[in-house]
Order: sequence, then C-alpha cells, then structure tokens
Amino acid sequence: MEAIIASAIAVLGTLLGSGITLAFQQRAADRNHDFTLNERLRQERLDTFSAYAGALINYRRCLILLWFCLNEQPPPDYAEEVRDRAYDLRARAQEAMLRVVLLTDDESLSEAARTILDDIACLYRADSREEFDHRRSETGNSIGRLISNSKQHL
Repeated sequence: MEAIIASAIAVLGTLLGSGITLAFQQRAADRNHDFTLNERLRQERLDTFSAYAGALINYRRCLILLWFCLNEQPPPDYAEEVRDRAYDLRARAQEAMLRVVLLTDDESLSEAARTILDDIACLYRADSREEFDHRRSETGNSIGRLISNSKQHL
C-alpha cells in the first residue's frame, strides 16, 4: 500500500510540476508576444512619423520655391514645373498623413497632422513678402512641434 501511495504522490507531483511549468511558459510566451507586437507598432510609428515629416519638409520647400517663382519674376514655364512637382509632393504628404492618422490613438496628434498639411498648402498664396515669411516661419515651427509631439507616441 505504501508503494501505491508513494507512486500516486510521485505522479501528482510530476503533474503539478508540469502544470506549473506550462503556466510559466505560457505567461512568458504571452509577454514575449506582447513585447514583439508593441515593438513592431513602435517601429511602424517611427517610420511613419519620419516619412510624414520628410514629406512635409519636401512639400514646404517646393511651395517656398513656387512662391519665389510666382513673385520674383522667374521664367514662366519654370513655375509650371514647380507647381506640378508641388502636386506630386502634396499627394505623397497626404498618403503619409493618412498613415499617421491610422497609427496614432491620439486625436490631437491626428488633427495636428491634418492641420499642418493645410497650413503648408496655403504657404505660396501669401500676398506679401512679410506674410510669406510669417507663414514660412510658422509652418517650420509647426513641423518641429509635430515631431516633438510624435516622440511621445514612440
């Protein structure tokens, strides 16, 4: 009888040890999965925010050039080339902005991403050099603030 009790205790001990090991392994696997998922999301956000900031900078630079073309007497056909380039850069910026909006949970960051694109789009419509300089400064500062705010979501 003692042998049966000892065997039963050994089997129960083995089963208990296996169950506890399984529970710890499952928790470790779940933590690893969560870490991997969060790291992938962080990297995707980093890539997206960087791409959007780059697209905004390129679009802004092109519109600055367009303003000078329209207001500083350049060859007329050069302004058309710059305008066509601006349309292309705006489309790229819009695509990048949509990715930012999809990947962030913060509505204020999404709204800031939308607003800055609209502000940059109005840059070349300035009527005077003073207004243009003001808009250029404001859009540059807005890009900097967007980058700073984006860092909080990484």
